[in-house]
Amino acid sequence: MKKVVSISLGSSNRNHSVNINLLGEEFQISRIGTDGDFNKAIELLKEHDGKVSAIGLGGIDIYLWANDKRYVIRESKKLTNAVKVTTVVDGSGLKNTLEREVVSYLKNEGYRLKDKKVLMVSAVDRFGMAESLAAAGCIITYGDLIFGLKIPIPIRSFKTFNVIAKILLPFVVKMPFKMIYPTGKKQEKESGKAFSKYYEEADIIAGDYLFIRKYMPLDLKKKWILTNTVTSADVEDLKKRKLELLITTTPELEGRSFGTNVMEAVFIAILGKKWEEVTPNDYLKIINKLNFKPRIERLN
Repeated sequence: MKKVVSISLGSSNRNHSVNINLLGEEFQISRIGTDGDFNKAIELLKEHDGKVSAIGLGGIDIYLWANDKRYVIRESKKLTNAVKVTTVVDGSGLKNTLEREVVSYLKNEGYRLKDKKVLMVSAVDRFGMAESLAAAGCIITYGDLIFGLKIPIPIRSFKTFNVIAKILLPFVVKMPFKMIYPTGKKQEKESGKAFSKYYEEADIIAGDYLFIRKYMPLDLKKKWILTNTVTSADVEDLKKRKLELLITTTPELEGRSFGTNVMEAVFIAILGKKWEEVTPNDYLKIINKLNFKPRIERLN
C-alpha cells in the first residue's frame, strides 16, 4: 500500500484519512493538521520523511504565482528543508492544470460563465483558476489586497492584478505567513460583515475556501462557490446559508474533498517522479486516466 500524507498548518479539526484504490493500487491518504504550530509541523515532516510515497504541504504555499512567475514564500522553506528524502508538494501543479480543466468542464457541461460576476478571493494562490475564469469571459473582482493584506481596494482587471502582483509579491513572500493567511484555530473564526459587500455583488465566489469562509455572509442565496476542499460540516453550513451551487475542484472521497496539495502528492506517488520533473501533461494524463471530475452539488 502506498501512503500519502498531508502535513498542514491548518486546524486539526479538519483531519481525515481514507483508504482507496486508484489505477489498481491501494492508497492510504491522510491529512494531519498542526493548529498553526510550525515546530510540530517540522517534527511531523521529519517523522514521515522516507516512510511515505509523497508529502503534501497544507495550510501554506511554497510558491505564489503571477505572470507565469513563481515567488518562494520564505517561511515555507523552514518546512521543506526538514524533508530530505520524500518529495514534498504544495498543490500548485494541480492548481495550474486541474483547476483550469474544471473551468473548461463547467463550460462544456452548460454552466454559463460569460458575464458572471466573480469574487476571486486570492488569485496569486490559484493563478490557473483566475486566468481560466478571465478567459471564460467572467467579470472578476480580484481580492488579493482585500483578503491577503486587509487593504480594502478591489482589483477589477486581470492586467491590473498582474502589475500589482509583480510589484508586491517580492515583499509579500517575506512576510510572516500568518499575516496573509489564516493558520491553526484562526481558520475556524469568521470575521463578521467585513468586506461583505464584495460577496453581495458576486454571482460566483472563487478560490481558497478558508479565505472565502472567513468573511462569508449568512445569506448566499442564488450564489455559487468554486473552491478546493470542504468538509461535511462545511457543506451543511453552506446549505443553511442558502448557497445554490457548490463546486469543488477535487472529487469527494468518503464524505469530503481533499486539498490540492493532498491530491498532487497522490499524483506524484503514482508517477514516481520528483516534483520538478513532472510536466503539466503528466498531470493531465493522470486526470484523464482517473476520470477526475469536479464535485458539483446543488444545495438549494
